[in-house]
Amino acid sequence: MEIRKTRVEDIERVMEIYAYARSFMAEHGNPNQWGPTNWPPEQLIRQDIEKGDSYVCVDGNEVLGVFYYIFGKDIEPTYMNIEDGAWISDSPYGVVHRIASDGSRKGVGAFCIKWAFDQCGHLRIDTHGDNVVMQGLLKRLGFIHCGTIYVEEDDYPRLAFELLRN
Repeated sequence: MEIRKTRVEDIERVMEIYAYARSFMAEHGNPNQWGPTNWPPEQLIRQDIEKGDSYVCVDGNEVLGVFYYIFGKDIEPTYMNIEDGAWISDSPYGVVHRIASDGSRKGVGAFCIKWAFDQCGHLRIDTHGDNVVMQGLLKRLGFIHCGTIYVEEDDYPRLAFELLRN
C-alpha cells in the first residue's frame, strides 16, 4: 500500500468509500457521527483536493481509503478550545480528518494514520464518543486522550487525541 494525493478522477470512488464508512459506523453503534448529515459532502472533498490536502491509500490502481491531512501551527480552529483536559504540546502539528476505508482490507486506517504521523511527528485527531472502532485504533497506535472538543458540523462532542514522537 502507498499514499498519494487524491485526484479529481478519484471522486466517485472516494464518495463510495465514505458511503461504506457511514454504513459501517451505523452498524457498529455510531450512526450520528456522519450519518444524519451524509458527511462529508462531495463539495468539501473537491475543496480538499484543490488545496492538496486530500490523500488516498492505494494498492496498485485500487483506492482502498481516503483521508484529509494538513500540518502547521494552530491549523485546526476547533482545537483551540479543549475541555476536560489539555493538549500535550503546543508545537506545530498534523491533523487527520475524514479518514475512511472501503473495508476490503484490514490495516488501511492504521497505515494512513502512521503515514501522517511519519510526515510530522506530532499528530492530533478527534472522533465521536460513539466511534469505539476509531478510539480502539488510536489507542493501539499510542495516541493519548487529551480532552473534548466541539466541531461546527453538529452538537456532538468529540474525543480529542494526540501523539508525539519521543
